[in-house]
Amino acid sequence: MRANQAESLRRSREFEVNRIRRRAAQIEIMIAELDQICTNLGHQIEAEEMSVRISDPAHVAYPTYAKAARERRAKIERSVDALRIEFDRLRSEANDLAMSNLLPSFRRQNRDLALTS
Repeated sequence: MRANQAESLRRSREFEVNRIRRRAAQIEIMIAELDQICTNLGHQIEAEEMSVRISDPAHVAYPTYAKAARERRAKIERSVDALRIEFDRLRSEANDLAMSNLLPSFRRQNRDLALTS
């Protein structure tokens, strides 16, 4: 019965590690997509500024579209920063869980080696 419980616990931890890794992979994809959106917005802002020859956002005649795009890009960059923090936390959590999942088998192997020595 004890071995069955240990196996159940191991599987549960393994499932949790896989769930966390899937979530981290999703976040990594979201970060890449949002980075691409920021790059595209930067190109659009640059093109708009070049078309009107005004690159100072404080200028009275600065294009409304460029101003809105700058604000949108700033918000997306803040979101990306938050996602990177979440990604690092999840990766660390997955590694910790994976290691804790491995530790009982290492302890068992070391105990068995100590008994045979």
